[in-house]
Amino acid sequence: MDTASLLMLFVLGVLGWYWFNSLRALELARRYGRRACDELGLQFLDDTVASAKLRLGRDHTGRRVFCRTYRFEFSETGNSRREGHLVMLGGKLESITMEPYQILD
Repeated sequence: MDTASLLMLFVLGVLGWYWFNSLRALELARRYGRRACDELGLQFLDDTVASAKLRLGRDHTGRRVFCRTYRFEFSETGNSRREGHLVMLGGKLESITMEPYQILD
């Protein structure tokens, strides 16, 4: 095998790894968003999250990992749409922030 073929295989391997890693992080973010809404008695709208930001960060051990921010929508009554954000550091949940919403009795 020549160098160009090896380089092409390496690039394809890295792209494949990134794609699968992104799908895994997206699924985890969707689960975390749904769970947060369920715990607060809110509706997790559209059953989805959308990627908003991607950057490099460091986890608690100092390793470089992808820091991904996802946007999702929720509602307390079903008549409004509020926005929330999830930050995933590697494969772990870093934070969840949500717009202020009305607490219903």
